[in-house]
Amino acid sequence: MSTKEEDQPATAQLRETLVHVAREMNRKGLNQGRSGNASARFGNNAMLITASGCHFDRIGPAEIVKTDLDGNWTGPLKPSSEYSFHAAIYRQRPDARAVIHVHSPWATTLACMRRAIPAFHYMVAVAGGRDIPCTPYATFGTDALAGHVAQALSSRDACLMANHGQVALGDSPEAALELALEVELLARCYGQTLTLGEPVLLDDAEMDEVLERLRGYRRNAQANESPPAGD
Repeated sequence: MSTKEEDQPATAQLRETLVHVAREMNRKGLNQGRSGNASARFGNNAMLITASGCHFDRIGPAEIVKTDLDGNWTGPLKPSSEYSFHAAIYRQRPDARAVIHVHSPWATTLACMRRAIPAFHYMVAVAGGRDIPCTPYATFGTDALAGHVAQALSSRDACLMANHGQVALGDSPEAALELALEVELLARCYGQTLTLGEPVLLDDAEMDEVLERLRGYRRNAQANESPPAGD
């Protein structure tokens, strides 16, 4: 990517969008302080990603780092230590335009129990399948973790990471954030049901019906997308 290309208004807007989403991750209680990371695909073989160690309450465009999918970057700041699983997702999922990772409380609680979120509620299908899987554990920032996450997201749009947190992808940073919020709500509801006992799960046929209905809903939503009305 040339410097001229990086300075284009669209690129500046993408940096601002990532800054906004990173701040929202903290403001909405999905994250705290310097935890987590957010990225957006940049061209065919690169991404913009939050810098390592930045505080999301004070993040600005300067803390958004451009790196290729092999981890080559320039500039004074390093990309997030988790760039490897972001890169692995972009390699495997050409449709993914953005990825966020957070340590949201309920998703992390289930992840520490190494529990997937089963089909206890039909909205589990919002992540693209009959459940929201939990990956095996691996040390943060490692290729092993990247492999686990990429495998889990080969057929899902979100997953839990054992003893770690959650990851969500989308066709924009805002969409990835929206999905992460939904996963956190589902994790909370599932966690609450477990205090009463094991919930009754929906069967595969019902979840397949829900998945098909959600696909139609998304197509309609995208076709009729318009700026939100003021309030």
